[in-house]
Amino acid sequence: MTSEPDPTSEALLRPVRLGNAFEDTVGRLLETIRLGVLEPGESLPPERELATRLGVSRDTVREAIKSLADAGYLVSRRGRYGGTFLADELPLPSAEGIGFSRADIDDALRLREILEVGAARMAAARTLTAAERETLWSRLTDVRGAPREDYRRLDSRLHLAIAEVAGVPSVVPLVAQNRMRINEMLDQIPLLSLNIAHSDEQHEAIVMAILAGDADSAAQTMTAHVWGSAALLHGFLD
Repeated sequence: MTSEPDPTSEALLRPVRLGNAFEDTVGRLLETIRLGVLEPGESLPPERELATRLGVSRDTVREAIKSLADAGYLVSRRGRYGGTFLADELPLPSAEGIGFSRADIDDALRLREILEVGAARMAAARTLTAAERETLWSRLTDVRGAPREDYRRLDSRLHLAIAEVAGVPSVVPLVAQNRMRINEMLDQIPLLSLNIAHSDEQHEAIVMAILAGDADSAAQTMTAHVWGSAALLHGFLD
């Protein structure tokens, strides 16, 4: 017998932005968990239903569930009464992460969008020197092959390199300061393998757009990239 959907759950599990399907799916599931829509030990809707409600593939739902299970929020059980269930005890935020309010996160993310989307657009609009093009490609290569323990550092270096080739020297320290704040927040959430893979794809698209002089594409992809991080930060830290 199928129970009537909870209205709050219906409102939260709404279609996501397809450009960041995985990150938004994780964020939506975390919202239902952290807002108490699901009780400890309660089962999630079936994957097929979640995929339909979120407007994503079942593979995306499955990867989001796996990531949240790895992070300690969900447990999967096999057998006749199997399924995916909310953990009886949810992970507690670290002491360092308690100070981040929604306003803190929004402020840092909106400033990041202003700075980094603008920098990507301006970098693509410039005629880059051979050295600048080589630096961008080198930073991209570094982060694509980064071990997990170095990922945040090399990710930041790539974003700073994009700011550097925007041709506005005073924007670089602003991006650096903002990245430090963003990284403080990112350090409070788990590194999700699928998010890293997705970020790598977005990084390559951004750099390729800059090198091709496609300012609109560089800005659009950077916007999607920033929104992906925003979905995860709000999901885990709000």
